[in-house]
Amino acid sequence: MTRFDWPALMRAAAGAGLAPAAFWALTPAEFLLWTGLDRAASPMDRARLSELAARFPDLSEGEQGGK
Repeated sequence: MTRFDWPALMRAAAGAGLAPAAFWALTPAEFLLWTGLDRAASPMDRARLSELAARFPDLSEGEQGGK
């Protein structure tokens, strides 16, 4: 289980000018946004799939060097 470093988060909040009451009043969504923890990898979209398909094309049996 990962633990939050509450003292570090509170120091960051104070450094950003966020009052303690405002810090503790953050919703979970606001907290994730404020800390940047909401920046999880997004699902692959069609453009990224096309990019990968162009970069790593499927090869037929004959093109695989006899494998």
